[in-house]
Amino acid sequence: MTSIKVKFRPSTVVDKEGSIYYQIIHDRKTRQLLTDYKLLPSEWNDKRSQIVIAANSERRAILVSLRERIHWDVERLNKIVKRFEDKGIDFATEEIIAEFDRYSNEYSLFNFMESVIISLKQRGKTRTAETYKATLNSFKKFRNDEDIMLDAIDFELMENYEAHMKNKGIAPNTISFYMRILRATYNRAVEKEVIEQRNPFRHVYTGVDKTIKRALPLAIIKKIKSMELDLDKPMDYARDMFMLSFYLRGMSFIDMAYLRKSDLKDGFITYRRRKTDQQLVIEWTKEMQMILDKYPENPTQYLFPIIKSTTANERNQYRNAGYNINQALKKIAKKVGVNIPLTMYVARHSWASAAKSKGIPISVISEGMGHDSEATTQIYLASFDTSVVDKANSLILKALK
Repeated sequence: MTSIKVKFRPSTVVDKEGSIYYQIIHDRKTRQLLTDYKLLPSEWNDKRSQIVIAANSERRAILVSLRERIHWDVERLNKIVKRFEDKGIDFATEEIIAEFDRYSNEYSLFNFMESVIISLKQRGKTRTAETYKATLNSFKKFRNDEDIMLDAIDFELMENYEAHMKNKGIAPNTISFYMRILRATYNRAVEKEVIEQRNPFRHVYTGVDKTIKRALPLAIIKKIKSMELDLDKPMDYARDMFMLSFYLRGMSFIDMAYLRKSDLKDGFITYRRRKTDQQLVIEWTKEMQMILDKYPENPTQYLFPIIKSTTANERNQYRNAGYNINQALKKIAKKVGVNIPLTMYVARHSWASAAKSKGIPISVISEGMGHDSEATTQIYLASFDTSVVDKANSLILKALK
């Protein structure tokens, strides 16, 4: 028989905070598990072994948090005891405490997510690791850097986090994105049998809202192409990268950055999208070559002047270039009278919109990459001869002359 009791040890100094500890009795042996939870003597009811929260207490939020943490600690200790008993093995109080400490170190949300991030990086999934890190940072801000055990996550916490982000003015799709990553982390812990499935995300939104298309008409693309920007190198460079993305059928900026010189062969670019791993083949045109010829040959293995140093961190070069380009594109937008946020991603939507306006079958362009499921888009595109899309691209480029 094992008993677990919550105890309060007053401070030796009058009216100073004392400490909470857990008394574990097993096989007539008693051990104490210390915590860093601090309470004033007036905040503890010794007969009921529980925290007292006065209605007008200035420490109300702190006390509510401590009460929850004590509740989860005791529940976790009882689960550890039950697990040992179910195995039918002899165990000592020291083993209960050791298992509790191990769990606390490994299976807090912050620590568990950090281990997932490390694992993703080791498997070469750098972008996914970055999204997990961004989610963790967001949740840390919400929690004021106060960690929480995985089994303490419940639907109320997730609803509060969702409300917190809404109040901050964060876009619904971004909120949903963070929630999906937290849910994936939680489910990973469930699969490892670290925690039981409690479905804490059942009351928060984890879908994807269809975003407003940010496509520019061909007339505006033509205007951007013909701008005289020789005296403003950052804007000229940003315009060139934007046009390259458009010429390359809306190639994403990360795919442009990591496009190798060896990917251009016999008049065609062959590459795999980093997002989907789908292989695409694009005809290399004189418009693309004219932009490439404006810049010195890249000393790295990459084709375009985005990652240009062999010694600096490639990921940082890509991110910094993307930021600088998008800042310059905002200035270009003002000059041509565009009232939507002009970014590199707009080139992708714009190519799809232009293709549709030229009567190119939706099955070929898959509604300008606008399917609710990108997997459907890839299935459609995979079934077509790439020359069909190259001819479509040729029609679009001619319209810019």
